[in-house]
Amino acid sequence: MAKRKVDSENRAFQNRWEAEYMFTDIAGKPVCLVCGANVAVIKEFNIRRHYETKHQELQNLNAEEKIQRVKELKKNLRFQQTFFTRAKSQSEAAVKASFIVAQEIAKSARPFTEGEFLKSCMMKVCDVLCPENKQMFANVSLSRNTVADRICEMATDLKTQLSERSKDFTAFSLAVDESTDMTDTAQLAIFIREVDSSLCVTEEILDIKSMHGTTTGKDIFENVCQSITDMKLPWDKLIGLTTDGAPAMCSEKVGLVGRMRAKMQEENCTGELTAYHCIIHQEMLCCKVLKMEHVMNTVTQTVNFIRAKGLNHWQFQSFMREIDSEFADIPYHTEVRWLSRGKVLNRVFELSKEICQFMDSKGKDTTVLRDEKWKCELAFLADVTAHLNVLNLHLQGRDRIITDMYDTVKAFKVKLLLWETQMRQSNLPHFPCCQVMFNQVGATVFPNTHFADKLSALRTEFARRFGDFRNPFAVDVETAPVQIQMELIELQCNGTLKAKYDTAGPAQFIRSIPETMPQLRLHAAQTLCMFGSTYLCEKLFSVMKMNKTAHRSRLTDGHLQSILRISTAQELTPNLNDLTAKKRCQTSCSDKMA
Repeated sequence: MAKRKVDSENRAFQNRWEAEYMFTDIAGKPVCLVCGANVAVIKEFNIRRHYETKHQELQNLNAEEKIQRVKELKKNLRFQQTFFTRAKSQSEAAVKASFIVAQEIAKSARPFTEGEFLKSCMMKVCDVLCPENKQMFANVSLSRNTVADRICEMATDLKTQLSERSKDFTAFSLAVDESTDMTDTAQLAIFIREVDSSLCVTEEILDIKSMHGTTTGKDIFENVCQSITDMKLPWDKLIGLTTDGAPAMCSEKVGLVGRMRAKMQEENCTGELTAYHCIIHQEMLCCKVLKMEHVMNTVTQTVNFIRAKGLNHWQFQSFMREIDSEFADIPYHTEVRWLSRGKVLNRVFELSKEICQFMDSKGKDTTVLRDEKWKCELAFLADVTAHLNVLNLHLQGRDRIITDMYDTVKAFKVKLLLWETQMRQSNLPHFPCCQVMFNQVGATVFPNTHFADKLSALRTEFARRFGDFRNPFAVDVETAPVQIQMELIELQCNGTLKAKYDTAGPAQFIRSIPETMPQLRLHAAQTLCMFGSTYLCEKLFSVMKMNKTAHRSRLTDGHLQSILRISTAQELTPNLNDLTAKKRCQTSCSDKMA
């Protein structure tokens, strides 16, 4: 005889059992309202037996008394269920709040101990605004160790998300740069820019490596390879590599670029790695062709004399107030801050008379500062540097497409040609400082031809360093790669796409290439993923300097890397709900004391 299966009998809880036996249905199981015991099988005999054997004292109650007692018991049960549900919800909210505060601490470059200070502030505010909710705020754990752990967990989650997203991309490029922190530890920043099949770009930090020792091309290469391996990135989809141009980075034999190309050959990659020297860095190198260091050196020495010593600086500010000058001070120039050069040059030119008077009062020789030829050179350098600063700012920023950056440089080269022509004609509408000196010294003294030659040399240097990305509608099909020639012909003969290219520009047009042209879409993805500069690396190093200071010199490499990953994340955000679900609210001793 086959064994009976209770589930197949479709037994259901009967509502009358509540009044008769004081049982209720919870999640499909009969539960006693009196003692909380449950019956495994939904069967009236089992329920009645439990009631008669366990609760004999209730059998003397009449029907109305039973109903009243059942209402009270059910009310107590609902209160208990609500209490535990609310307690669980508050516990999860406290954990999530601790993650949110830890994330803000990481983004604002605050020390981990800041959480305890914020906890103290929250408790005092709670005492005034909502004292009845004080326990909820007390449950938020913000001790130093908790904040550190939360930051590391969020950084790990971001890295996991990036790894998952990397499974669905068609091409990627890397931007690599290296700098030292305040403890002289070399930190290698590696950013990735990847493009998926729908031509959507993801630009995030791939890894930060601490290098305790040498920083040769071999050392950098091994760290980059380790990061690629850990993220399980396919070598055959690596398209570009952008560096700062240092020998350890760009050397074809022992540098990172040469070793990466050799590695791709070992991996049997069909494509060739395209190596780029940071466009912003090249723009700064172009300035050296002007050969006006003697002007900058004199300016730097003058500014350092005024700003380096506190007494001189205070006396100069007092002097500027006495003469009711428009400017109260002069900015300080540092070599690593590229944009400060233009501001310093312009301010020194505008305050040249006041500076000479102050320097005379201090017994300093001002012969050079008063020389008309030198002041003309100062005016020219100030104007050119101002234009270069504008170009520099246009090249900075996230999500910059390399074609747009090269178009910006191309426009600047055309401007240089215009400025050169106008300079030879002594027409100076775009050089305000030079116009002032031209009005003061006259055409016979102002060396406009000499300055025009310098602009010509600068334009030649830009042309040497920067090429042009070709218009897909103007490129010669015969010189194009074989795999895209047929699709390129179809593209060039499509009037709708050509009109869209003319109106929307290269950046938007790339995403409009139809899926019927897979090879062109792949080529477009490879163009989109290229880094034009190491701007993101430089920005990360600025964040690093803010975090690892003299007061936080003992910050570990792991914690520093987690902070930098959270601080630089743009498109990815930590999945706080998943992280919270894995935790349980656990108030530390320091939190209880708060």
